[in-house]
Amino acid sequence: MTRAALVALLFLLSAPALAREPLPPAAVAAAQAAALQALVDGNARFVEGKQAPRNLGAERRAELAKGQNPRAVVLACSDSRVPPEHVFDQQLGEVFAVRTAGNVADAVALGSIEYAVMHMGTPLIVVLGHSSCGAVQAAVEIRKTHAHADGNVGEVMRLIQPAVAQAEKTKPSDLVSAAVDANVELEAKAILKRSPAIAELVKAGRVKIVTARYDLVTGKVQFGAPASP
Repeated sequence: MTRAALVALLFLLSAPALAREPLPPAAVAAAQAAALQALVDGNARFVEGKQAPRNLGAERRAELAKGQNPRAVVLACSDSRVPPEHVFDQQLGEVFAVRTAGNVADAVALGSIEYAVMHMGTPLIVVLGHSSCGAVQAAVEIRKTHAHADGNVGEVMRLIQPAVAQAEKTKPSDLVSAAVDANVELEAKAILKRSPAIAELVKAGRVKIVTARYDLVTGKVQFGAPASP
């Protein structure tokens, strides 16, 4: 891509965000609280098996074709058992899902999250880990056996290893479970550290980042405290 094309692309992506009038702080805080409550309520419906009827019809698709306004970004694991839209019982257009193995915030994931909060004004970011995460289990095994993962899988393992090392310090009875918790905490911090744009929005109170953990057996999501710069 030429420099001119790159500049044009960046302008195209940022223009709508620049044109949007910022909401008053009270309205932003209310939007964040409402978004989080919607996820909490949706997960409760999911756990109870009382999901809201799916609105997947032509009218809804036509409405969304004009634009989207997701209430939350969810950085989740690619695991087929953890689809955020189902876990939180959300409709089309309500969740901006970014999924990677081990819910790690690599450069592409960070760019995707930045797009949501800067271009669409999404006020809430959820970093969602889950029990029995295969990527975390693999990272634990690699650390225990001093093995090596090649290629792009190795990059995933590299990004999870700090969580395994942090979890080891507490000498937990279940290292994988502890590493899952450490991983979501570190990934929330990584978003703030590696994305100055998001860190600035969080500092200004315009975006909130929270951690969460999904239990594969019960279906319940436990939320953690908000992350701060």
